Amino acid sequence: VVGILRLPDFFTRLHALGKSDTLGVALMTTGLALHEGLSLNSLKILMIVVFVALANPTAAHVLGRAALKSGLVPWTREQGDPKC
Repeated sequence: VVGILRLPDFFTRLHALGKSDTLGVALMTTGLALHEGLSLNSLKILMIVVFVALANPTAAHVLGRAALKSGLVPWTREQGDPKC
């Protein structure tokens, strides 16, 4: 949450959100699979981890590319940070 509030533009926020979302879902579902034990359900849960690990970065890339093509300009150091 701190990164989303403090980062200056859409692209840096998207980067932070993509990383934390992927890691958070992976840790929660892996913990659930370990709690479930060795079963078919744990295999299904681990397949969800693989899907999320592939889908989240792809979705973040597509969102960033669409924002860039729509004319959103990435933040640079010369622009400064209005919040600091």
